[in-house]
Amino acid sequence: MKAALTPQRVLLRRDPPARRSGRGTGPLVDRFGRLHTDLRLSVTDRCNLRCSYCMPAEGVRFLPAAELLSFDEIERIARVARDLGITAVRLTGGEPLVRAGLADLVARLASLGFEDLALTTNGMRLAALARPLATAGLRRVNVSCDSLREDRFAAIRRGGRLSSVLEAMDAAEAAGLAPIKVNVVLVAGVNDDEVLDFAAFAREAGRVVRFIEFMPLDADRRWDRRLVVPSDEVVARIDERWPLEAVEAPGEPAPAARYRFADGCGEIGVVASVTRPFCGTCDRLRVTAEGALRNCLFSDDELSLRDVLRRGGSDDELAALFHASVGAKRAGHGIGDPTFSPPRRSMSMIGG
Repeated sequence: MKAALTPQRVLLRRDPPARRSGRGTGPLVDRFGRLHTDLRLSVTDRCNLRCSYCMPAEGVRFLPAAELLSFDEIERIARVARDLGITAVRLTGGEPLVRAGLADLVARLASLGFEDLALTTNGMRLAALARPLATAGLRRVNVSCDSLREDRFAAIRRGGRLSSVLEAMDAAEAAGLAPIKVNVVLVAGVNDDEVLDFAAFAREAGRVVRFIEFMPLDADRRWDRRLVVPSDEVVARIDERWPLEAVEAPGEPAPAARYRFADGCGEIGVVASVTRPFCGTCDRLRVTAEGALRNCLFSDDELSLRDVLRRGGSDDELAALFHASVGAKRAGHGIGDPTFSPPRRSMSMIGG
């Protein structure tokens, strides 16, 4: 494989966005100089599937509705985050499209003026909701799709139909929710033989396929490093069939390293969370469905925004929690460290 295919992953301190109010104590910069401008907002811990790398097949206990943040509470948190320099919001779950009235929340968030407002979905309800969401102000969607074989797709997800998800992608594009990114979690011995199939799909469909390394966030606690398909191996396999060129993006905080096909027929990405961590450029925070603020997927440190909201706390108190969370952020997730232990929550409980 050509050496040129290794993209540069360096941290560049960006100028913080102009603040819109006097609230808080300045931009969300941690002690390592990382400026935080991206917020993942989970709207539910519920899901209409039971993907094997995320949730157990049965026995899942969901939060009572009263414990979930209301739309008013989410909107208020988002407004405070915007005033602290957050420019991009992504709605997650569980499966965010199972939350009733989601288009109303999207409209509220869109009115706050974020530069980007996106959503990650398993696609099962996307076809019917794509146009209302786009009309409300949603800009983009990431769609999870872990196999292009109908039977394997259903086995990995423990339900659902591949054809429905492919139709949902078409509907999303027709509604203007583009470019669509297709998220593929690769697990060794499960679907890693479809790497070239997905690369061909990216070329033919004009959609960006992102290969994601299997992370220790599964509820069944079966994660093993031997199940991880290294992103460098994925890139090498595709490059051998269709030459790739690294998309140079110095300092870009996005988790995916990007590659375009040398003949101009599209793009793929790899998210090397395990083998080549991008912690040095991480710019994101997460809020769980019940209002717990987290500064890393793999950290169990949480601060409750909901507690502040429901005892009548001020926006300045919410802002202080954001700063406290960012201030406590570690240099990296430590997956390769012998002392690493998986977070107590699975991905569906945290928000992707």
